[in-house]
Amino acid sequence: MNPGSFGTRRRVIWRALAALGLAGLAACSSPGPKQTAPATPGTAAAAPIKIGIALGGGAAKGFAHIGVIKMLEANGLAPAVVAGTSAGSVVGALYASGMNAFELQDKAVALDETSIRDLQLSSGGLVQGQKLEDYVNAQVRSTPLEQLPKPFVAVATRLEDGKRTVFARGNTGQAVRASSSIPGVFQPVAIAKYHFVDGGIVSPVPVDAARELGADLVIAVDISNKARGKTPEHMLGALSQSIAIMGQKLGQAELARADIVIRPQVLDIGPVDFNQRAGAIMEGEKAALAVMPQIRARVALLQAERAEATRLAQHKALQAQHQDCLDKRSRLQKLAGAAGLDDSCAAP
Repeated sequence: MNPGSFGTRRRVIWRALAALGLAGLAACSSPGPKQTAPATPGTAAAAPIKIGIALGGGAAKGFAHIGVIKMLEANGLAPAVVAGTSAGSVVGALYASGMNAFELQDKAVALDETSIRDLQLSSGGLVQGQKLEDYVNAQVRSTPLEQLPKPFVAVATRLEDGKRTVFARGNTGQAVRASSSIPGVFQPVAIAKYHFVDGGIVSPVPVDAARELGADLVIAVDISNKARGKTPEHMLGALSQSIAIMGQKLGQAELARADIVIRPQVLDIGPVDFNQRAGAIMEGEKAALAVMPQIRARVALLQAERAEATRLAQHKALQAQHQDCLDKRSRLQKLAGAAGLDDSCAAP
């Protein structure tokens, strides 16, 4: 037999015996708590996308909001959080109270304009606004803002300094009244030591407020008046258009922060044209359907991004768990692992 060949065989045998000895010692030793391989958790589902809706002001045009909500619900995209300005705060409060779109539509059809309008001559405005407050509180069963089934805020303007104010707690009807108090038409609403008027002056479509409620995707519904070279036919129309012009630049910047903007074709509906409520609802439906592919695409993109983030987080957690298992092995287990004879810490 070749002496070199015999030496090689002997070295191989000794290496095998040494490895077996290490494995046995590692198995017999008591290095502390038994090391276990990292658990392989199931793939956790990514959290659902939270849709927020920002309902803008526009007096009687606000019935269009109902049509938009109707189509979102019909397509399985019901908003989880709601922000409203002026007319949008009225629809938003009722929706956040638990009504679905068809119930909102029934309320709209049955609404008697006199039930929300209380004329009273005053230097502050022709309409007191108490009837609107009472109507909203009756519809929401006097539930305060912070206890409504869906998170909801109403945006108003603080008269003393023009500050944007977001009402998230307290009297729901009063917050809606403050948000809807068109200067010169409604009397300013006194709350604590301040007075509040229409939120459309500082936030015509409350996109930022919806985002602050935790919305992942914000759908803005813009029904505001646009200056189209026509003189408004009456005082309320002139005041509404003046507010729209004042808030136009701020409104454009805020709308740019929305994910989707829906613009129902309701510009020809006047601020007091309550007889056109059915047409406004239909225009809301049509406008929402037109952008439904965009909404679905945006939701799908966010879901894909969230699923990937969840997958990466799970992988990172498994890697950390694996490393922790490796670090906690005894010296003998580490030697056995180096020889490929210890699999107590399987790689993820």
